[in-house]
Amino acid sequence: MTDGNQRIHDADRLDIPGPRKAKRPKVQLDSEKFGQFAEATARFMGTAKFLAYMTVIVAAWIIWNLVAIYKLRFDPYPFILLNLFFSTQASYSAPLILLAQNRQEDRDRVSMAEDRRVAAQSRADMEFLAREVASIRMQMGELATRDYLRSELRDELRSLLEEIEATPAPSGSH
Repeated sequence: MTDGNQRIHDADRLDIPGPRKAKRPKVQLDSEKFGQFAEATARFMGTAKFLAYMTVIVAAWIIWNLVAIYKLRFDPYPFILLNLFFSTQASYSAPLILLAQNRQEDRDRVSMAEDRRVAAQSRADMEFLAREVASIRMQMGELATRDYLRSELRDELRSLLEEIEATPAPSGSH
């Protein structure tokens, strides 16, 4: 009986490895929509408009906390709250940007594979056409050309004319 109790206690111990089912909450996200959100965020963060907005906000923040009446200052000089916001923004921005880059790499990978497939097909088509052209050229070499036929016909015509001239005309029917 102690052996069974021992196993139950061993399963609860964290220092003994064993099969455990992680008790994590299951979060269902539409990865495509979240990816689009990440790309839109990364695209916006890479614009001059975003930098201008951030500059205006930071400048207003600093000026407010330097010039405002002491009781209205919500983040005095070392601007700890501003740094916290920057850290939070960076901690969310970096993974979003990486996700957007990964999605772009995936699209690039698919595009390159398609380009390679099209290039291979084009190369095969060009090789086929080159073989066909070579075959046609070889067959054309065996065919009589127009100039060759003309010269042969001229020679034949001359020989016939010479034969006709050499043949005596029949006399007496008239």
